[in-house]
Amino acid sequence: MATTNIEKRRLAALDRLGILDTPPEERFERLTRIARQYYDVKIALFTVLDNERQWFKSRQGMDTPETPRSVAFCDYAIQQDKVFLVSDAAVDPRFSSNPLVTGEPFIRFYAGMPVREPSGFKIGTLCIIDDKPRQFNEIDLNVLRSLASIIEDELERSYLAATDHDYVHVSHLSRAIHRAQNVFLTSDNDRAAFEQMLSDLLALTGSQFGFIGEVLRHEDQPPYLKIGAITNIAWSPETQAMYQEVERRGLIFDRLDNILGLPMLTGEVIISSDIASDPRRGSLPGGHPPISTYIGIPVFSGDKQIGLIGLANRLDGYSTRLAEELEPLLQTVGNLIERKRLYQEKHEHQKSLEQAANFDALTGLPNRRRLTALFEQELFEANQRRGLVSVCFIDLDGFKEINDKHGHSVGDAVLKSIAQNLLSCVRSHDIVARLGGDEFVAILRDVDDARVYARLLEAIRQPISYRHYIINISGSMGVTVYPDDDSDADLLLRHADQAMYAAKEAGRNTYTLFDLDSHFSRKERVRIIEQVGDAIRLGELELYYQPKVSFTRHCLEGFEALIRWNHPREGLVSPGYFLDHIEYTEHARSVGNFVLCEAVARLQEFSQNQLPYTLSVNLSPSHFLGPDFRNDLASVLGNCPRDIRSRLILEVLETTALDDTHRVMENLQACRDLGVDVSLDDFGTGYSSLDLFRRLQAQEIKIDQSFVMDMLENADNNMIVSAIISLSRSFGRRLVAEGIESAAVEAKLIELGCDLGQGFFYSRPMPLDKAMKWAGSFSWDNRSRLAEL
Repeated sequence: MATTNIEKRRLAALDRLGILDTPPEERFERLTRIARQYYDVKIALFTVLDNERQWFKSRQGMDTPETPRSVAFCDYAIQQDKVFLVSDAAVDPRFSSNPLVTGEPFIRFYAGMPVREPSGFKIGTLCIIDDKPRQFNEIDLNVLRSLASIIEDELERSYLAATDHDYVHVSHLSRAIHRAQNVFLTSDNDRAAFEQMLSDLLALTGSQFGFIGEVLRHEDQPPYLKIGAITNIAWSPETQAMYQEVERRGLIFDRLDNILGLPMLTGEVIISSDIASDPRRGSLPGGHPPISTYIGIPVFSGDKQIGLIGLANRLDGYSTRLAEELEPLLQTVGNLIERKRLYQEKHEHQKSLEQAANFDALTGLPNRRRLTALFEQELFEANQRRGLVSVCFIDLDGFKEINDKHGHSVGDAVLKSIAQNLLSCVRSHDIVARLGGDEFVAILRDVDDARVYARLLEAIRQPISYRHYIINISGSMGVTVYPDDDSDADLLLRHADQAMYAAKEAGRNTYTLFDLDSHFSRKERVRIIEQVGDAIRLGELELYYQPKVSFTRHCLEGFEALIRWNHPREGLVSPGYFLDHIEYTEHARSVGNFVLCEAVARLQEFSQNQLPYTLSVNLSPSHFLGPDFRNDLASVLGNCPRDIRSRLILEVLETTALDDTHRVMENLQACRDLGVDVSLDDFGTGYSSLDLFRRLQAQEIKIDQSFVMDMLENADNNMIVSAIISLSRSFGRRLVAEGIESAAVEAKLIELGCDLGQGFFYSRPMPLDKAMKWAGSFSWDNRSRLAEL
């Protein structure tokens, strides 16, 4: 129906123009002659398209005065706003079988420029036709446009000069159009433009009342009117509130089968000459003054009805001819409504872009970008009032499992519920944002209270009902407080994030306050991890050797290999500087394999030089318990003879044996199968049970130095050392005491039956060359003096 309406209006405009079936006129003949001569073509025409035919107002080179519209090239031309070109109709599937192509005048080339009548409808074309294919350049196009524009000027001049306008004086109409266009182009005030046009419409038609409205539709709902302008005099003083309500909300009709509503359904002009007796009367707002005559005129943009004009109480009544004469002004009304719609669409689009750029699409909370701006403002205002800002970084516990188990739709529902629950437990000026995934941030003003933080976590723990699921979830939260943590917005978020991970490590479903000391430790860890890979690759790691002395054979038993880092800036650093930081990273295994390789290489050198020394190396817990340890050890040992393997001692912390007993048992057995001894290091600190001690396949027990160093002054430590020695001897384990710093401690250990000793009493750890020199000079009698060298 929409296409039919616009065509009806086009045909009505053509009828108003009064040009059909009129004799040739020199003003148009001259233009078609120019076109035919300039382009050197067979035919030039000024065509007009009626309902069924294509009629030629001016024709050069064409004998017939008209053709059926069904075969007209010009029917295609008026469907667009630019020159319509057909370079070779014989190969164009739209026209190759057209009788005007296959027969007279044997069209091969066509170029047609649409021609508009004064109100803007395209009524026909200025076209040129040839029986040979041709190409058109831009200059050719411009000439055709210019000639068509001259035809349009001539049509407008004739229209304005006509005297058969029964209702609207053309000069007045023209001024009204120019005023509307002026307001339209120079003002952003839509209401002012609508009111100007309504005032002109009332004056042009002699109507007492009227309105201009925009036709709007909701999905599956009848259309309604949004009023752009309405005559205020139509309302009594008692109904001013109603008038203002109509301006604000629009006119919504219970029924549309009446004079006010019908144009919105039919797209047709509705006229009533006697409202009182018209069966279509009704729908006037209560309190409206009586009306006697009425016309409702739909307003179109293209083929779409977008507006409605209503005029009432014209003394001479209304007719369809009046609506036709108003068509040029109606086009301007349509342009204004369309501009208003385009502006609204642009505004809504801009708003949606802003929403997408600043707010999370799922929860509606501020996103990271928006949070940054809000956070900066909060910090600024906190400085102004000397207040606090608490930054709470929240990560949901086990959210991935919910997605995996129930699907993403359930996961999305959980996130939306969590967002609402968090919003419900903070104040209006506080900020809750979603950073992405299952991460949220709350920015709280002037709060540093454990109860508030607990309330946030309690809000997350509330059961969530979705469809037939009841979801229970918790959150881990990290908190940092400005200005105690005097950092910028980005760093505060990172600090709260780090505290959140500490909460995760503490067991989840809790919160942790950011600790600056811990922060510096973490920064140090990151720094070490970033450097240790290069240290391995560049050969900056080195083993130092500390002697182990046999108390029973009074000889050098061997060495413990201890790692050192020749740091390019820090100098020589001990393992305490970096080993704890790389534990449970890939570097722990890399360093462990480096130590094993170096140790096996040293033992092979000892064997080649007929030196019977053993060599102990320390294993990190994560490497020893890792899945690759057995393969790593076997790979390092390679084809080493059994006697070399038997001199390698792997020191494993007693506390490691308590972490994963089953894995420890398996790996200890693997060491035995590979011919390598194992020593339980720092024994006495791990609270091993007697049963575990019995089952651990370790050949050596190493007494922790914390018990050895002051065993003569501390009776408890003396008792512990005695008990460890007695227990180890009962199970046939070799005993090593570390941390010996005096002859008196050595003597006591010998008295208790300890097998081996090491400590500063003999020597500090040394580079390999110094260790070998020390070993060459060692004798039982000079053992204490060597430590002074």
